[in-house]
Order: sequence, then C-alpha cells, then structure tokens
Amino acid sequence: MQNSKNNILADIEAINKIPAIAHILEIVCRTTGMGFSAVACVTSDSWIACAVQDEINFGLPVGGELKLETTICNEIRQHKQAVVIDHVAEDPDFAGHHTPLMYGFQSYISVPITLKNGDFFGTLCAIDPKPAKLKNPTIIGTFTMFADLIAFHLDALEQVAVAEKELKKEQEIAILRDQFIAILGHDLRNPLNAISNSAQLLSRLSMDERGSRITKIIKDSAFRMNGLIENMLDFASGRLGGGITVNPTPDEDLEKLLLQVIEELQAIWPSRNFKIDFKLDQPIDADGKRLAQLFSNLLANALNYSPADSTVEVTALVNNEEFNLCVANAGKQIPDAVMERLFQPFSRGEVEPNQKGLGLGLYIASEIAKAHGGTLDVTSTAEKTCFTLSLPYTK
Repeated sequence: MQNSKNNILADIEAINKIPAIAHILEIVCRTTGMGFSAVACVTSDSWIACAVQDEINFGLPVGGELKLETTICNEIRQHKQAVVIDHVAEDPDFAGHHTPLMYGFQSYISVPITLKNGDFFGTLCAIDPKPAKLKNPTIIGTFTMFADLIAFHLDALEQVAVAEKELKKEQEIAILRDQFIAILGHDLRNPLNAISNSAQLLSRLSMDERGSRITKIIKDSAFRMNGLIENMLDFASGRLGGGITVNPTPDEDLEKLLLQVIEELQAIWPSRNFKIDFKLDQPIDADGKRLAQLFSNLLANALNYSPADSTVEVTALVNNEEFNLCVANAGKQIPDAVMERLFQPFSRGEVEPNQKGLGLGLYIASEIAKAHGGTLDVTSTAEKTCFTLSLPYTK
C-alpha cells in the first residue's frame, strides 16, 4: 500500500509541476462552457484527480478518488479512445449508462493522455450538469492538443528525473574516485617507497646468495607494485576524470631520459641484454616524466613477454618531422583477436604464471601518446613484436 500511495503522490506532484496546467483546465472550462475539468491518473485499480478546476461544486479535490468501476475513464483506459457526449439524455450509447446517472452530468468529454512509450497515464476530462456542444473539431482538437502537451511535459519531467539520478550517481562515483586516488597516491605509495628504499640499502650490504636473492625479490615486487599504482592512478584520473594530462617542457633530453629508464629496468632484470640504437641529435618539446612512464611500460612489457635469453631492442630517432621510439622483442606472435583490444584497459595477451599485472600498462602508454598528439602502434610476427611511438616534432 505504501508504494501505491507513493506513486499516487508522485503522479499528483508531476502534473502540478507542469506550469500551464491550471491555465489548461481554465481554458477547457471557458472553451466548452462546462463547470468542472480535471486531469486524472487512471490505473487498473484507481481513478485519482491530479489537478482540478471546479466551478460547479462537484466536490472532488486534488488527490480525490473515484471508484474506478463507476467512471467512463475506466473504459477509455481499455480502448484508449476519446469519449464525447453532448447530451446524455439524447445519446443512444450513454442515456442509460450508470456513470452519468451516478454523478448527475449531462455533458462529458474525456481524452486519453498517452506517454511517449505508449503507457496510458490517464485522461483530460470535463463534465457539467447541463448539455454542451462538444462534438466539433475545434473542441476535440483542443482537448487532444492539451492531452498531448500534458504527456509531453510528463515525459520531459521523467527525463529530468533520470538525468538528476544519473548526475547524483556520477557525483558519488567522483567522490569514490577521489578517495581511491588518495589511497593509491598516499596510503599505498608511502609504505611502498619505504620498502623499495630499504631493499636498495640491503642490496649494498654484504650478504650470502640466499639473502641477495630475497632482496632482489623484494626489489622486483616493489617495482611491479609501483608500476601498478602509477597505472591505476592514471586510469582513475584519466578514464573517470578529464584524461591524462601532459606538461611539455622545451629541450627535453631524450637520450638521458631513455637511458635512465633502461638502467632502472636493468637493475630489476640484471641478466637481460639490451641492444640500443639512438639517433637523438636534437631535443624535443615533451613531458619527460610521461615519456619515461610510457617507455618504462613498453620496456617492462617487452621483458615480461620475451624469452629470458633473448635481447630487447630499443631504437630511437628524431628529425625535423617526428620523434620515433621502437621497443622490439622476440617471443610469441600476438593473436589478431588480442591485437584488436591490446590498447584497451584491462586487456592482456596470453600470460604465463610469472606475468602478473592488471593489463593497464599499454592502455596508459597509448593515452600518453595521444596526449602528446602522437600515436602508439604495434606489429607482431612469429619472430618479433615491435611497439612504435611516433610524436610530431615540436621545438
């Protein structure tokens, strides 16, 4: 019962939110000469007056209810056609009808209000104890137009309600996103930095083989966790927010930047070999930190998905037109189905048990390339997989 009452109150509120509803009912009475007009919500079990213009003391207020079976609107709900009666006593269909006998009217008009989705809302109706000339195109057309106008407003109000609900949901998501970013950026990163720094200090001490191996595991894990945090931060602030931002600086020393990343990953994979070919004779205007993050993601991906005894190739060149960076590795060819979604978030290729991650690294790298106005492409054969970054040269 509570839900039914809530629905009735919502319907009444919706009708009375329509600015012109009072004027519509007044015009109906003036146009027809009838003394009572109303907008009724008609369901399978109720007839409720949502708005009323009463000049004949019919006595039905807003929210007032008539027994459904006693109304002609109940029949309109079923056949969804307008009913117009000029003079009940002379009408062959309604002269002996129970409704005019019960409510004492001689003239009657009621037009269905049908929503955009086809749902029947109710009727726009009018009655009077005296006969009235209603069966003419002007009166019927006016009622039909007003019923359509009411339906239009009800649909618009529903759309606004849905939009407000979605907005509230988005605001709640934004709050959760900010909390999520705060946790990643502070609560997790700080203790992780402490672990990483402690592992670095331990690696400088004289230890036996077992101690060195454990220290390396700690360093490797801290590195991977830091990468996950960086990628999740970018995903949260970019995908849910305004996109990944870059802050280009002029004369970015690309060779120094790339070599620093290689040195960091070489410390994590000390047994791996790199083949480096740089032709970087001139600096470019770019965000060095973001390019380092992109390159780190590509290089770590190459190291993860290539045989341990293979060599990872890194080539980079800059000319007056563009900057190109290619990271190539041996390994399995990437299937076509995987290639199609490789730069989508949480998308990964075939993984081995030691290849942990969220599948965000390549997505973040691609977004960084886009933020620089460039592209990140991939080619893969049975012999080699190569990721190529191309950025327009700006100086």
